[in-house]
Amino acid sequence: MKHFIVTLEYIVPIEEIDKYLSSHREFLDKGYEKKILLASGPRNPREGGILLARALSLSDMKEFCSNDPFFINKCAEYKFTEFIPVKFQSDFQDWFLGSDV
Repeated sequence: MKHFIVTLEYIVPIEEIDKYLSSHREFLDKGYEKKILLASGPRNPREGGILLARALSLSDMKEFCSNDPFFINKCAEYKFTEFIPVKFQSDFQDWFLGSDV
C-alpha cells in the first residue's frame, strides 16, 4: 500500500467551490467507507484542501480523485506527494500497515 498527501488547489472562486461542496463531501464519504482516506479538510486560508490517503499505486490514487466533483467540474488542481510512514500513532497502525483492508 502506498500513502499520499493529496493537496488540492482551488482554481475557481470560492462561490463555485461551494456549489459542489456537498457532492465533494459525499465523494469523500465513499473514500472513508473504502478505507482509502484517513483524514481530509480545507486548508487555512481556504484556498484548497488536503487528503491523507492510500492506494495500491499512484495511478489508483489519481483514478480515485478523478471521481471528485471538484475535479470533474474543473474547480481544483491536484498534487500527489507519496510518503513512507515509518512512525505513527498506534491507533492508526491498521490503516498505515494495511491490515484493515
